Amino acid sequence: MSIGIYLHVPFCGKKCPYCDFYSGAASKPNMDRYTDYLEQQLLSYQGKGITADTLYFGGGTPNLLGGERLSRLIHAAKNSFSLSTQSEITVEGNPFSITEDFLRQIHNAGANRLSLGMQSANETELQFLGRRHTPEQVRTAVAMARDAGFSNLSLDLMLAIPHQTADSLCRSIAFCAELDVEHISSYLLKIEPNTAFFAQQNTLSLPEEDEVSKRYRLAVSELQAAGYAQYEISNFSKPGYEGRHNLKYWHCEPYLGFGPSAHSYFDGKRFYYPPSLEEYLSGKPPVQDGEGGSEEETAMLQLRLTEGVSDTLWQQKFGKPLPSALFRIAKRYEKPGLIQFDSPTSFHFTPEGFLVSNLLIVELLEAF
Repeated sequence: MSIGIYLHVPFCGKKCPYCDFYSGAASKPNMDRYTDYLEQQLLSYQGKGITADTLYFGGGTPNLLGGERLSRLIHAAKNSFSLSTQSEITVEGNPFSITEDFLRQIHNAGANRLSLGMQSANETELQFLGRRHTPEQVRTAVAMARDAGFSNLSLDLMLAIPHQTADSLCRSIAFCAELDVEHISSYLLKIEPNTAFFAQQNTLSLPEEDEVSKRYRLAVSELQAAGYAQYEISNFSKPGYEGRHNLKYWHCEPYLGFGPSAHSYFDGKRFYYPPSLEEYLSGKPPVQDGEGGSEEETAMLQLRLTEGVSDTLWQQKFGKPLPSALFRIAKRYEKPGLIQFDSPTSFHFTPEGFLVSNLLIVELLEAF
């Protein structure tokens, strides 16, 4: 089985107030040191017989590394993990700082999927979120990406932003559909510890729980009407454009992560690098995080997907059917519309079920 490769780019021009991903200021010396070290790490896997079919640059703001550095890393990953032209190679970027030359350079190196952090097509909402781009800059970035040869584009869209209305959300979705992108990641604003919003949460005018639920259900409905099928709690795509790299996480398939704060699941083990650039560059080994791939973990991850869980899947992965108790528990939530059965031995969450999935999963996992 081919694995996935994740490369964390821990540099940002400005920290967004909602973001809890590890990142720091982008300086040329640090980006040069980081690229050199990461390239060496990737090349150390040459000849080990490990193949990959997805490569994902996350952040941070990966495009701050520039086309030359990212191209070096793409080539190093290709050489070490036998990535082909059929592999999915994704680069995240900020519409504010994307350039034509950058896009052409990384596309020529092999990048074939671009994920842009749009968040909203409403300028007031963008300002609240601390984003420096405008909707028009998103439009320009998409046009430049098409001109550079990208045929697989994804936009981030945030839900339940303070002061977001049903109308402004629908306009943002219509904006995405008008740009004809292939994929949309549409997720609820979460106030995470150690963020600026966490310190300000008592003054943010956050929407009530009922309003949050309405925004989510509206997004699902509007995105599906625009041709974007939901395949995961927060992800929607045109047919055939599901994010292959992230599906590896949810299918509990192996992947290797490189860079500070990057996580891995490989050879049945989970491990991660501490969130420190200096520790990473000093060669500090990853922290071991126990076994992975248990039935409970697989069920928890599968239930994030609209495909849900099934006896067929369990027979393939574990050589046995799902516990009968799982179906008895799931049946309790079929009539309230939280769970839908596709057959007597397979089910998935509905959009309403996704809204309370954390609670449902805790109960469902009691069956294992």
